[in-house]
Amino acid sequence: MEILQKGLALVFLFIIPATFGATNTITTSQMIRDGETMVSSDGVFELGFFKTGKLTNQYVGLWYRNIKVRRVVWVANREAPLTGAGGVLKVIEPGLLVLLNDTNGAAVWSSKSSRSVQNPIAQLLDSGNLVVRDANDERPENFLWQSFDHPTDTSIPGMKIGMNYVTGIETYLTSWKSNDDPALGDFSTHVDPTGYPQVLLKNGTEIWSRVGPWNGFGFSGGPNETGEATYKIHLVMNEKEVYVFQEIIDKSVTIALVDESGYQQRWTWVDGAQNWVKFTYLPIDSCDQYKLCGAYGKCSTNTPFCRCLDRFVPKDQEGWARSDRSNGCVRRNNLSCQGDIFLKYPGIKLPDSRNSRYIEILALEDCKAECLKDCSCMACTQLDRSKGTGCLLWLGDLIDMKDQPENGDDIYIRMSSSEAENVAGSEGKKKYVTVAVSLTSVLVIILIGTGLFLYIRKRLSYQNLRMKGQHFGSHEQNSELPLFDLSTILEATDRFSINNKLGEGGFGPVYKGMLEGGQEIAVKRLSKDSMQGLDEFKNEIIFIAKLQHRNLVRLIGGCINGEEKMLIYEYMPNKSLDMILFDQTKSMLLDWKKRFSVINGIARGLLYLHQDSQLRVIHRDLKPSNVLLDSDMNPKISDFGMARSFRENETEAKTRRVVGTYGYMSPEYAIDGMFSTKSDVFSFGVLVIEIVSGMRNRGFSHDYDNLNLIGHAWTLYKEGRSQELVDPCLAEPFYISEMLRIIHVGLLCVQKRPEDRPSMFTVVFMLSNEVVLPDAKQPGFFTEREVTIAQSSTSTNTANSANEITITMIEAR
Repeated sequence: MEILQKGLALVFLFIIPATFGATNTITTSQMIRDGETMVSSDGVFELGFFKTGKLTNQYVGLWYRNIKVRRVVWVANREAPLTGAGGVLKVIEPGLLVLLNDTNGAAVWSSKSSRSVQNPIAQLLDSGNLVVRDANDERPENFLWQSFDHPTDTSIPGMKIGMNYVTGIETYLTSWKSNDDPALGDFSTHVDPTGYPQVLLKNGTEIWSRVGPWNGFGFSGGPNETGEATYKIHLVMNEKEVYVFQEIIDKSVTIALVDESGYQQRWTWVDGAQNWVKFTYLPIDSCDQYKLCGAYGKCSTNTPFCRCLDRFVPKDQEGWARSDRSNGCVRRNNLSCQGDIFLKYPGIKLPDSRNSRYIEILALEDCKAECLKDCSCMACTQLDRSKGTGCLLWLGDLIDMKDQPENGDDIYIRMSSSEAENVAGSEGKKKYVTVAVSLTSVLVIILIGTGLFLYIRKRLSYQNLRMKGQHFGSHEQNSELPLFDLSTILEATDRFSINNKLGEGGFGPVYKGMLEGGQEIAVKRLSKDSMQGLDEFKNEIIFIAKLQHRNLVRLIGGCINGEEKMLIYEYMPNKSLDMILFDQTKSMLLDWKKRFSVINGIARGLLYLHQDSQLRVIHRDLKPSNVLLDSDMNPKISDFGMARSFRENETEAKTRRVVGTYGYMSPEYAIDGMFSTKSDVFSFGVLVIEIVSGMRNRGFSHDYDNLNLIGHAWTLYKEGRSQELVDPCLAEPFYISEMLRIIHVGLLCVQKRPEDRPSMFTVVFMLSNEVVLPDAKQPGFFTEREVTIAQSSTSTNTANSANEITITMIEAR
């Protein structure tokens, strides 16, 4: 009997497929089921089944095995999830890797192959490349299929992103559809080989942002890749292929990805912090919006955003005055083709190179001579700065340039010979003296003119700005927003018909309108009884005109006529967040995915204001009524009448004029007038708790305590009952862990001490990653209590009103 048992055990050992334990290879007699994995021979990469936030959807993916915070870097069946059943991954003849439904055996996903072999295997290489090959042939050129040819949203070291001219295969990154749905999203990153290679970030088929071309060190206009000691970026270009890949120069883990919001990011795993840290991202700022300033226009983070290059003028003067830069600029003196010269324009992001020609070995002067031979050649540069050689010629107008004085490139633009007298160094000492005298004279005239302008401006009423073609704001602010005639606004709003009224805030009523061309607008009309006045009106213009971000509302223009002062915005079909969130019926439209998306959008908008914008802005009045929702429920932060900008070396400031809304102001601001970016973080934390719970902070009441919503949330958190805070209409139990994490983040933001609160950069990181969060400390304004400063507010009734009108409090001396 014992011999028989041993014999059966041996039979079982050899007959049953070897599916248990980690292996880097499977054959046609083996398979991978849920719970089993393939592991590369060096133990770095692991492939197996995983689930997203939708627990019914199952995918096959690849991740770094020994990193605790898992990031899936490749997905096989991103468009074909397994739903409601287990899966089996196996290799079949004649050489296909297939994912089967474990219940009915139906194929869910399959690799492809143009040829067949008799003994195919699937192998996970140490590079993280999953390949299907002949068991007896390890040559890469003979692989039947490889995952590196089909990347998802992430590039790992050694992966090529570009075009193979032999196979016709383009490898590029495509974002996930959402944070928990790996299906194809809207955004993609390409190495475009048209002309000279550059990196294009696309939204669908449209170019959204661009970096490049390659200058020998990195891509022109991109982050300073050479500053990182963990990796190097390489461009390979030959007759067979063109691609970019990253090389790791130490043992760190660095990846590049494009996220569902369209940002190209580079992350590195930091062992000390036990977390992923974001080192670079694109777009860097609003100037990275593709061809924002038109041909021969140059974008700058200083206002106005768009300027014509030196010795160029706007092609459409009227359009330029309306802030429409799409037609770009033209040379002030036309080219003659014969006898043209080149002028050097230093420190810029090189223009779009899709219509260009490259000569690998050519000195700069020879490069200029080559350009002059072709009348369609508009500019050239010595491209490869690392070698001091290489010639790139632009054949056509120059578009998508950006001012980068620190790490930009030099470009030599073809100009009329009549510009020769203006070239530095082309004339003798007498010319220098003449220019110096001229500049001094001009400077004196400018100073005198500025003084007169400031003197006259103080005596002019805003009624004098009614003339068509004038713009908002003081000249030095360069807001350059068009002013609409009152008659145009009256016609657009049907004379401010009550049927077109959208709502009312501290500024005054807001009306829907439609301009003659069919554009829908929202008109904010300053009320005579408003507690906000001319200062807030000007403040709104100055800030909103200089800020451009997908999560900030766009100001179109305005109207000033006597006592009438109006701001005209893009129309938001879903109005403000409070009108949906706190409405028992409409709140059903905001499922958890939409609420989470709104929270993320607001966080990104604040991060832009605090860190990425040119002004470093503190909003000071963040609340649900100041968050507008577009047709897709994307949030847009609005109302910058109370905003304040910081200089680079400023971290906080104090004011005697406390502005904001009760329930959203941080303790240090409401009581002492101290404000900083952490004041906005506090307001954001209140918003987060309100969005998750569906309840207002002010006016909240509970049967068992006298706490406000924030205090109630913290009490539940301490008792481990945070799930009781979740809005009952969010009947999605498989999201509960994510909801609890977001509540935790919100409580970290409303902690009493500003130094305990995270920055918005950290908040965005915590929202996007399942990291270990620190314990939240007691929040500010933990209990409902009477605040004596309320008695000195402009209007006690307003301060306690349900519509959360912005208030202003004057601090006693």
